[in-house]
Amino acid sequence: MEPFKNKISPDLVKCLGLHVERHLEGFDRASYEAAILAELDKLELKQRARLIADETGRVLPESLDAKFEILRAILHPLENEGVDRASDEAGIRGWGMMPLGMVVTDFGLEDFDKSFALLKEMTKRATAEFEVRPFLDRDQDRALAIMTPWVKDDSVHVRRLVSEGTRPRLPWGMRLKQLVEDPTPALPLLEALKDDPEEYVRRSVANHLNDIAKDHPDLVAAIATRWLKGADMNRQKLVRHACRSLIKQGHAGTLTAFGLNPPKIIVDGPNIKTPRVAYGDAVSFDAELRSSGKRTQELVIDYLVHFKKANGALAPKVFKWTKVKLAPGETVFMSRDHAIRPITTRVYYGGTQAVGLRINGKDFGYAEFELVMD
Repeated sequence: MEPFKNKISPDLVKCLGLHVERHLEGFDRASYEAAILAELDKLELKQRARLIADETGRVLPESLDAKFEILRAILHPLENEGVDRASDEAGIRGWGMMPLGMVVTDFGLEDFDKSFALLKEMTKRATAEFEVRPFLDRDQDRALAIMTPWVKDDSVHVRRLVSEGTRPRLPWGMRLKQLVEDPTPALPLLEALKDDPEEYVRRSVANHLNDIAKDHPDLVAAIATRWLKGADMNRQKLVRHACRSLIKQGHAGTLTAFGLNPPKIIVDGPNIKTPRVAYGDAVSFDAELRSSGKRTQELVIDYLVHFKKANGALAPKVFKWTKVKLAPGETVFMSRDHAIRPITTRVYYGGTQAVGLRINGKDFGYAEFELVMD
């Protein structure tokens, strides 16, 4: 896949130069483009956006009103609502919003009303989820008061911004420490958006709750319990995605919200079928589960691989497996191959590793295998 940094391209720089030239008298387009293009190829994504933002802020008028007037003028007309939209002769949109949004935060933190009005237009052409965060950090109450009416906006991008922009731990974004500590000020926004007609918005609400769950698991479990009452399929899907981490962790309150009670089963396994696994191959294992309960049980079955770390200790990683319903006395047999192959998020170390099962949040079994590195 093409690196994201290539979206902030020389073509985008030239397109920006074209549009700024149309609206800024005396603008030296050649110098502007040359200053950026001389460094662009050496930089990563955020550094590229930062460079363009710095040069754009430097050439724009000193007055905030004049700056924002030009930024608004170069925005692309709203022809469609797609996410991946390229800038062109009609205006700037898509990835071009990243550096332009930085200009807003660089100069607009003292004027929330004007800045949020512009960011609202920018997010319709991509997203302003990173740019609203410095404002939330500066004055959370004021920022939330401006964003609250947006939950009813006609634009799906504006509604999503309300949830995505206020996520406490948004990837790539600055951490909102106040909302990490106390997420309750944002909960009315999520409540208003939980049944949004667009999955794009509902998915953001789910990810927001998953952020909250990292610091306040009991709070998210309580929300899940309440939201699941009378929930349609869309809301059920939202809550399930929001609680994905808590379910894998076996959080008791969350499992109860989904009707997943402590399992009454007899477990044989996991049984390792490949006691020695060469790096690049797979560890194979199976297990047999027999119900010892008097009622049919719904079971969520995950498995843990206890990977060896650099210091020699083992650290478990939970992987989703399957769901089953077991009638009283019923038995189910399962088998699995888990590939031990190169991935960017893990470094493997040879030696003893292990596999276990997690069923409705309760751990069963522990079976070792040997990983042989080249």
